[in-house]
Amino acid sequence: MIKILFTSAGRRVELMQAFRQAADMIDEQVEIYGADMSDSAPALAYCDKTEIVCRISDSNYIPLLAQICEREKIDVLIPTIDTDLLVLSEHKCVFEKIGTKVLVSDPEFIRACRDKRNTAAFFVKCGLNTPNPTDNVDNYSDGYPCFIKPLDGSSSINAFRADSEEQLRGLAAKVPDYIIQPFVEGEEYTIDIFCGFDNEPIFITPRKRLAVRSGEVLKTQMFMDETMIAESKQLLKEFKAVGEITVQLIRGRKVGDTEDKDYFIEINPRYGGGAPLSIKAGADSPLALMNMLIQLKKNPDRTPALPYDVEAEKHMDAVSVYTRFDQSICVDNKATEIKSLLELIDGDMLSGLEGLILDLDDTLYSEKQYVRSGYKKIAESGLISADPKEIENVLWEAFSNGQKAIDVLLEKYGVADDAIKQKIIAIYRNQEPDIDLYGDAKVLLDKLSKMDIKLGLITDGRPEGQWSKIKALGIEHYFDEIIVTDELAGRCGHPERFRKPNSIAFEIMQKRLGIPMHKLMYVGDNENKDHKAPLMLGMKAVWFNNGDAFRKMFL
Repeated sequence: MIKILFTSAGRRVELMQAFRQAADMIDEQVEIYGADMSDSAPALAYCDKTEIVCRISDSNYIPLLAQICEREKIDVLIPTIDTDLLVLSEHKCVFEKIGTKVLVSDPEFIRACRDKRNTAAFFVKCGLNTPNPTDNVDNYSDGYPCFIKPLDGSSSINAFRADSEEQLRGLAAKVPDYIIQPFVEGEEYTIDIFCGFDNEPIFITPRKRLAVRSGEVLKTQMFMDETMIAESKQLLKEFKAVGEITVQLIRGRKVGDTEDKDYFIEINPRYGGGAPLSIKAGADSPLALMNMLIQLKKNPDRTPALPYDVEAEKHMDAVSVYTRFDQSICVDNKATEIKSLLELIDGDMLSGLEGLILDLDDTLYSEKQYVRSGYKKIAESGLISADPKEIENVLWEAFSNGQKAIDVLLEKYGVADDAIKQKIIAIYRNQEPDIDLYGDAKVLLDKLSKMDIKLGLITDGRPEGQWSKIKALGIEHYFDEIIVTDELAGRCGHPERFRKPNSIAFEIMQKRLGIPMHKLMYVGDNENKDHKAPLMLGMKAVWFNNGDAFRKMFL
């Protein structure tokens, strides 16, 4: 299990999606956590688990994050906004002690990035061109046009071009803690750089900024320029980066130049808003990070490392153009609670709906009944030489205590033959179960069958087992569509990746039923995983708070 926590998740939906896609490519289970001050931050809807935290400036911020990381056994903490960087960098040792890596560079580099004067001095130290900065309008003498912006600004806020001394002085009176630099006429570029925990680069991805809004790129073109890649490596000799850094430059001329040069403007030592564009183009830093974390789990005392990805660089030589767009999601993370399924039809909960989607296990029948049925069939199989009732009781008691029931059974009776264990597991999994619908579930399905409403069923689990339950309950004829999520994985997939809270089954169901999302409702018993996807998609959701349900693994 790999656990990743993003702080200040906010609107970084693309980044969460990129990490989710990377998670689907490795043979490890990955959980993505999002932390934010607001429970309506859209990126949280794309996380497996969410944490509401205090302001970054609050003295409890670091202790609270550390508590979360220790409790949840977080492997890596990833900041996403500028104000998070220095405080997390300065407290990396706090997280290292509890086994959590912080994907951020050291404080000296963060400080060099946060103050534009220091940034310019750092570029000079690296032997790179940069517009000479001054923080006093009276001392500016590098000609016009020029550029004025805050010392620690971001997203182009309060950044202006001035074409004359009069205009510059007027802006200087309005922009707090400013710097002034000569204006460079040319094309803007971003270089997305991803470094490992050993400070060595894995990806260096230059791209041209074709369209920008509020300082954030909307359209970009991959531009694998050898000069920019070499300049980036020159920068990295001095800047011992960890994780993602985003470098801005302009290829062009300032007043007095006779030829184009690369003028480096700033460094953001975090994932920039446009970083997912480079990830999509092949600089898959989320996948690289997960592979490093896998290495770290295998060798905790050795700093994980990956080589510079030359193949990714070659792949992006095609100068592909990528663009971004806004999307809307529902962030209401509250499902309506019911204690009986009949509440769905006794009131007006179905008013205005055209479709109802139901869960199976512990929503329409008791899964404990299924477990009991399987244990009885194991007991009656004759594979264990003991009284069947005693065998059944041993299995049930172990299950009730949260233990691996079959292992407990075999140990009790001294059976070490793995072939017998596999036969017992097969009996359980391939059973024709003795199960019955909940009483109110039978009434509900009968009444719904007479109403003008389409019915769907979405259930997780092995297809053979889930279909045997559906057959045993005799309910297939009630439903217009049935989806067993594990079947969506195909022959080569990982079934667990298609289970709830993954949204794909709900999206397929919506298309099959042909009903708008807002006219669909989903009913399930598991408040931790059942409702996240339907709510995110804009469906209504109902939590069947079933006191009979269980939450323990039995195999």
